[in-house]
Amino acid sequence: MSFTRTLRAVGGLVVAGSLLICSAPTALADQMRESQWPLKSFDAESVWKESTGKGVTVAVIDDAVNSSHPDLKGNVFPGKSFIDGGRADHEDTADHGTAMAAIIAAHGHGAGNADGVRGLAPDAKILPIAYPEFGDGVGHVGLGGAIRYAVDHGASVVNVSLASSFLTDSDKSALAYANQKNVLIVAGAGNDGENKLSALAAAPGVVAVGAVDKTGKVWPKSNYGREMMLTAPGVSITSASASNYQPYRRADGTSDSTAYVSGAAALLRSKFPRLTAGQIANRLVKSAGLSPWKHGTQVPDAHYGYGFIRPLSALTQNIPTGSKNGPLKAPSTEQPTDSGANASGASDGGDQASGQRDDGLWLVVIAGTAIGVLVVAAVVVVIVVRQKKSSRNGPPPGPGGFGGPGGPGFLPQPGPYPHPTPNQPPAPYPHPGPYQQQGPYQQQQGVPGAFHQVPPPGQ
Repeated sequence: MSFTRTLRAVGGLVVAGSLLICSAPTALADQMRESQWPLKSFDAESVWKESTGKGVTVAVIDDAVNSSHPDLKGNVFPGKSFIDGGRADHEDTADHGTAMAAIIAAHGHGAGNADGVRGLAPDAKILPIAYPEFGDGVGHVGLGGAIRYAVDHGASVVNVSLASSFLTDSDKSALAYANQKNVLIVAGAGNDGENKLSALAAAPGVVAVGAVDKTGKVWPKSNYGREMMLTAPGVSITSASASNYQPYRRADGTSDSTAYVSGAAALLRSKFPRLTAGQIANRLVKSAGLSPWKHGTQVPDAHYGYGFIRPLSALTQNIPTGSKNGPLKAPSTEQPTDSGANASGASDGGDQASGQRDDGLWLVVIAGTAIGVLVVAAVVVVIVVRQKKSSRNGPPPGPGGFGGPGGPGFLPQPGPYPHPTPNQPPAPYPHPGPYQQQGPYQQQQGVPGAFHQVPPPGQ
């Protein structure tokens, strides 16, 4: 299964230790919180009076999450690494998982938790699921296996900030399983600026998320498509890094916007525990907003979906509960096939219909073959009897006689249907493995602060 980390975009500057030492702690704390513009836009202080995400577990299928980061301590479960089979709550060389976890559930640190970064749902818990770079980790687990692990270990929201190129039958089955277990899947649209959502974001039962800036305008690199459901902050996002020495980072991307939607879902699941996953999505959709210049736009829009999330409105507005699935299209609960067509993106219904037609053909072939065998056997019996009778009553068959050279012989003739050839294995996927790297991160230059930087692709 192939994935690409195009959702992962990081920017920022490394800060010398002397700057950190010389900076006044209060000023640094103010700078850190000031840089978290989404919290100000959401009026987070008012949001947290309604809900903090307490009692909710959000699975983060990503890199490992550094649970020792001061802004995340106590909010991260051990989880599981599908890379080495161990835990997934350790410091990692890759930042992405830690950053997503912090956007969702960081609580800050220091007096009154005034230092560091805070997530949108600071009392939610993170279930980290470290996913292998090329999908060939322990047990060769696919994304479906990671989703099932999340569902079976108490997550009611699953954050997947990965851009999938395609979904296997196992992945689709896992999405149906999550839907049956009332678990909300949130996925990023992708960072290529293309009219094509990631395969996971476009799948039934998944909340597809695009990125907007602080004015509500769509980020130019945010993918778009008819399955887009929501947008959220994804430009110049400050979050935690995996390193305890360079503890913060700044990024652009639909990864970050996906994490904000997962955080908002955690707030809602905490306040409205009886709502289904689809009804949680319904509250997010019904309370979403559009920038002033987009008023009058028919929604869902390919770029904006139903609009950008407004967590406070989602928590406080009088919104009808709605149907069980809300705006989500329920994934198929049928058992998927292993056909190459389905693995490469054909619909489940089409594959099932094709399978039924193939089964019917096999029945016809088997019946035709059986009848042919019986007919041949009868002919053989008749001929043998005649031959024995001839041997008793006259000379044996000559060259031109029945069964001699030039005669029709007794080889079975082809029936009305050609015998099917064995099923061929699906053609190998033209993808190198679960992540197609465009460099480790797509960089955007940040402002000075306690952030580290990875060079942009091609630089």
